[in-house]
Amino acid sequence: MRRTDFVAAALIALTLWTGATRAGEHVAGPIKISDPWARATPKGARTGSAYMTLTNTGSEADRLVGGTADPAEAFELHRMSMDGGIMKMRAVGGGLVIGPGQTVRLEPGGYHVMLIDLKEALVSGRRFKGTLVFEKAGTVEVEYEIRGMGAEPGDTPATGGHGSHHGQ
Repeated sequence: MRRTDFVAAALIALTLWTGATRAGEHVAGPIKISDPWARATPKGARTGSAYMTLTNTGSEADRLVGGTADPAEAFELHRMSMDGGIMKMRAVGGGLVIGPGQTVRLEPGGYHVMLIDLKEALVSGRRFKGTLVFEKAGTVEVEYEIRGMGAEPGDTPATGGHGSHHGQ
């Protein structure tokens, strides 16, 4: 194999490998959607959860008002919070505001997407498609990466739910 062929093959393999480990970034107008992912669910689960980071690079606020997810009948925005030492989860009425220059993280224990009436289990290592709907930026297609049941932001299927942030 010639050196140039080897280098080209290595670059293609690296590109494919990198694409297989991260769901990537998506853009809707001034809104950047980074690292959309969901936690794996046990067989028979009726709900799941999905997460991502939203960054508004524009000069006006926008609002995430809804979306879809292929494996779920319904998509709802929720927030976990502590109230008198008790963890509570509530739907986010009116959508989630992302101010100009602001980054909002949807992550375990905070804002997140509830995937309701799952049609199938979410299996670690797989992906699924959906949409996000913003009040001003409109609708954007998103691909979610499914990670382990105990996954946290930064984890990958390859780390088995134990990304580089553990042990820091």
